[in-house]
Amino acid sequence: MPVIQVHQLSKHFGALKAVNQLSFNVNEGEVFGFLGQNGSGKSTTIRMLLSLIHPTSGHIELFGKPLQSHRTQILEEIGAIIERPDLYPYLTAQEHLQLFAKLRSKKIGKEDIHNTLQKVGLLDRSKDKVQTFSLGMKQRLGIAIALVHNPSLIILDEPTNGLDPQGITDIRTLIQQLAKEEGKTVLVSSHLLSEIEQMATQIMIIHKGEKVAEGPIQKLLDPNKMIVHIKTTNDAHAVQVILSGSFSNYLMQRTDGIYLSIPTYEIPLLNQSLVNAGVGLIGLESRNALEDYFLQVTSNSN
Repeated sequence: MPVIQVHQLSKHFGALKAVNQLSFNVNEGEVFGFLGQNGSGKSTTIRMLLSLIHPTSGHIELFGKPLQSHRTQILEEIGAIIERPDLYPYLTAQEHLQLFAKLRSKKIGKEDIHNTLQKVGLLDRSKDKVQTFSLGMKQRLGIAIALVHNPSLIILDEPTNGLDPQGITDIRTLIQQLAKEEGKTVLVSSHLLSEIEQMATQIMIIHKGEKVAEGPIQKLLDPNKMIVHIKTTNDAHAVQVILSGSFSNYLMQRTDGIYLSIPTYEIPLLNQSLVNAGVGLIGLESRNALEDYFLQVTSNSN
């Protein structure tokens, strides 16, 4: 059952089409990775989902109800963090959760607050004022605020900002637990593609406000097709050889080197063709990662 249903959603700021005719569904209990470059329309879309801004056109349903007519009821079931959370420096972590608990209609007790702080690794700092917290700890507290009322849907925009590698791993584990063990639905936006690759069951990539890819990671990252980065002593010669042969359709439009999206079985043939043509070949790096796929689909849609 879809928890989020978005149909033909658009948001225009004057002549700028920040989001343009965007449609997607997020199903119950999945971790949905929402990806895009800076300025792609991710944060604008999230703000529309939270009714912080109104769409120019289109339709949003959450939990099977139209957002516009059931806003209050829907928002009670959502926990969200958008970029850096706004916090009060002279309140403790515990006092923050108590404050935000009072704003909710659900009954939230001391045990709930204790458990939430434990989930995000702040229990031992629960009585410390936020002004003593690092950026990463503030980010954890923001996530705790999003979770304190036990929401069904959690929307996280860049939840690992400011975290060290261990903190990033902890948040990834927490997100996976929320989905697998508690049945929560999580929409997470992040620039850390390797993290999304490890935690998401479904991803969507938008570019310049429009969807350019969507689906399960296993389906998008075709195991029978690789992205190959070619390193040579003469890139211009290598490109000429590729364009003049049977590999021209595999060449990707990228400015950071020579990349081909090529069937795995053709990689040895590519290597042999370059060597036979006298290309000074330094190496071929074969990869099948989300970051490469992301760069492929966003560069091809420029």
